[in-house]
Amino acid sequence: MSQKSSCDAAAENSENKSLLSCLDETSGTLVDTETVSNAKSKGLEISPTPSSNVAGTRDSSVSGGTDPENSGNSFPGYNSDEDDDDHNDDNDSNCPELGNSDNFIRSEVHEQLIEDSSKQCHIEDDSLLDQWMALETSPLPRPLWKLSSSACFVYEACGGRVFVQRFSLQYIYQGRTGCVNTVHFNQHGTLLASDGDYLKVFLWDWLHEQPVLNFGSGHKSNILQAKFLPNCNDAVLAMCGHNGQVRIAQLSALPGTQMTKRLVKHESASHRLALEPDSPFRFLTSCEDAVVFNIDLRQTHPASKVVVIKEDDKKVGLYTVFVNPSNFYQFALGGQDQFVRIYDQRKIDENVNNGVLKKFCPHHLRSYNCPAYITSMMYSYDGTELLANYNDEDIYIFNSSDSNGADYVKRYKGHRNNATVKGVNFYGPRSEFVMSGSDCGHIFFWEKSSCQIVQFLEADEGGTIHCIDPHPYLPVLASSGLDHEVKIWVPIAKSSMKLAGLKNVLKVNKQKRDSFSLHHSYFFDNHVLWFLMRVRHHRPAHTLFLMEMLLICKY
Repeated sequence: MSQKSSCDAAAENSENKSLLSCLDETSGTLVDTETVSNAKSKGLEISPTPSSNVAGTRDSSVSGGTDPENSGNSFPGYNSDEDDDDHNDDNDSNCPELGNSDNFIRSEVHEQLIEDSSKQCHIEDDSLLDQWMALETSPLPRPLWKLSSSACFVYEACGGRVFVQRFSLQYIYQGRTGCVNTVHFNQHGTLLASDGDYLKVFLWDWLHEQPVLNFGSGHKSNILQAKFLPNCNDAVLAMCGHNGQVRIAQLSALPGTQMTKRLVKHESASHRLALEPDSPFRFLTSCEDAVVFNIDLRQTHPASKVVVIKEDDKKVGLYTVFVNPSNFYQFALGGQDQFVRIYDQRKIDENVNNGVLKKFCPHHLRSYNCPAYITSMMYSYDGTELLANYNDEDIYIFNSSDSNGADYVKRYKGHRNNATVKGVNFYGPRSEFVMSGSDCGHIFFWEKSSCQIVQFLEADEGGTIHCIDPHPYLPVLASSGLDHEVKIWVPIAKSSMKLAGLKNVLKVNKQKRDSFSLHHSYFFDNHVLWFLMRVRHHRPAHTLFLMEMLLICKY
């Protein structure tokens, strides 16, 4: 976001009483006396600058007689190629069970695992848990900023802990049945896009609690992300989906004239797009097929392959991509291994280090028995830091300027990331906070500098939060998850929210993570033992050696 536009918007809303009333409170301690949560409260009357060219409520679903590949007319300069949706999903392979003759081996391994399990579950000790809680939630120093008449006050206040600690649910929007996979504010913060399993995109006037447009996306499987392109007057929306398609929708002020167009089709699910800041034409796509495409809408053939991600000649599927806001040539990738990879589009040579400029990984995860992978990642506001959310692990920050192979510099604990490809985000104009959803249905906020939990919101009854998107210049959040709803959060609580129930949630999240790791390890052992039993009659001496090495390495 530009500071100028943020300051202008802040000046228009500086008279908001409910927002400024929060300044009378201090944020020294995390335990206060009152919690206010009203899903329909009008306490925050914020009027974003109306700049959208979409007006009125209308529905322009793709009709049955319209080709979903090209809803409406083709865009000038685009080729109209056919879809190839006969894409077969990978089948899961089942592991055959061990025979009865192998029960003695399974029994010994299982007994040893039970002993290790009892050692791992030290979190049951309440005294140790209390010590950990004290470190994660101890009182923080008072904020340095003060009330000012500056036009940038609201912009600066977004980074204030006192507002984060007063976030509460204000609005709930429900469009159609199906979980909501992603939400995204437009550049000016006047519209909110949501999409999910129902193959349609909704645009919301979030302040007035009503949809202003919904349309068929042209996708034939779940939409996984949709984003407004910047500096295009909210006229173009980029989308990617589970079927590998990357599409754009051209929005019009005239009812029934929305057009969608396929740009490229990956071989498997495409989870994330990376917008180039300030560009209405260019963005990157990532996919589980390990391919990154550069999209330039000005070209006759808009998609061009940038790189195929490999590690030791093996492709690495991708879940996330993000462009460095300070250097548009550089982008970071994360996916089905432990490494955050940074590339420079000017220097990619796949014959030299697979084209990687540098890569990072928490050093303790380099030889992890159950390999962790990255579900989401993003740069800080100035591009100096990289935030990565690891599956069934913690959240880490790396310095993007560090040398190749550097360790993390910050670590954030307490949430659980297992069920879905979960997002992570910075919050605040200078990335003062880290926030993420969790499988427990809560939104966690950590202060970036101290790594302490400062806010904890119960956000989803379905159990998982997919996406959290901050407003571009106001203290407002949108969240989505397995619930069939979009939720809007604003700092309307009269006092800092209590972290009620946090201890129990942290304990349960830790227990589930330990249990999953133990089960995954045991499942891996069963695979190996089954394989060894298959070959034992053919090469008995070699099999015995492998079994001994497995037990030595494991225990």
